[in-house]
Amino acid sequence: MRWALDRRAILKLGLAGAAGALIELIRTTRVARAATPVVPDSRERHLANLRQLTFGGQNAEAYFDWTGAQLIFQSTRPPFGCDQIFTMRADGSEVRLVSTGKGRTTCSFFFPDGKRAIYASTHLGGPECPPRPDMSQGYVWPIYAAYEIFAVDLAGGSLRRLTDNPGYDAEGAVSPDGSRLVFTSLREGDLDLYVMDADGANVRRLTEGKGYDGGPFFSWDGRSIVYRSAHPETRQEIEEYDALLKQSLVRPRRLEIFVMRSDGTGARQVTRNGAANFAPFMHPNGQQIIFSSNLHDPTGRSFALYLVNADGSGLERVTYAESFASFPMFSRDGARLVFCGSRTAQAPREMNVFVADWVA
Repeated sequence: MRWALDRRAILKLGLAGAAGALIELIRTTRVARAATPVVPDSRERHLANLRQLTFGGQNAEAYFDWTGAQLIFQSTRPPFGCDQIFTMRADGSEVRLVSTGKGRTTCSFFFPDGKRAIYASTHLGGPECPPRPDMSQGYVWPIYAAYEIFAVDLAGGSLRRLTDNPGYDAEGAVSPDGSRLVFTSLREGDLDLYVMDADGANVRRLTEGKGYDGGPFFSWDGRSIVYRSAHPETRQEIEEYDALLKQSLVRPRRLEIFVMRSDGTGARQVTRNGAANFAPFMHPNGQQIIFSSNLHDPTGRSFALYLVNADGSGLERVTYAESFASFPMFSRDGARLVFCGSRTAQAPREMNVFVADWVA
């Protein structure tokens, strides 16, 4: 990959220490490679003008700003050993590091003004990447206790800590009016959804019941919250859930999509297929939800995007051309879809960001 450096980065590279200079270089570097057209699978009738925006590394959770001009995403790329938060223009240009370069980060999202964003980070627990989970117990997700949610000034880089809790706080998203955040927390002993004011005040729990509720997003009109949920039912499932949670782990074997009002009332289950359904996002029409699932794959290893009506009807597969596709988001006008996937991958575990015009 070729890099185009601005003058400030070059000067700082000469004046600062090696580690700090490298972070600053990454922070101010602009990627010269332009978005590349990709031919969609013939069955992908909803996708037109498909373009690849990133090239190499592990790029995930790319989300539009309110105007559709910018994206914020997490990426593991040199020199970082685990995910950091970056922004870029919606054509893939002007990639900038906006997190600290320390610890592991996840779940970023813009405020409506486009000048600030939130993300979760473990950097207060130490500058190193936290250890990866032990997969000898099967596929599990880590629930790092060091994760806290921060707001970042995208121009100046200053951080404001929004959560201060000894347990997991992450998976945050901002309401369309910018007044509230919804997120997942372990603060009361279980993985539930909470809302708080944009400054971290007035935290209120939204979900009850044993199990994992996570990955929430407000609808574009702010009236609803869509999320994923895994509630153990049998004694064996409950015991396994509790044992893994004590190790700061959760197993996403079965996840179903739910939607509720933004005040936490009226929760209802949308999917009932027993697969691992996650990363839901609601279309601006308020009637459809796009999400990732392995329901088509008996082995559970392949994930594609699906579209479903908010009442659970009309399930339709959207992507076909890769072994993994997830983290879909509609632009505010519903005209475009951004998602991350393994199509065109040149290396194991490579995942890139793609954007397409949405054909209803």
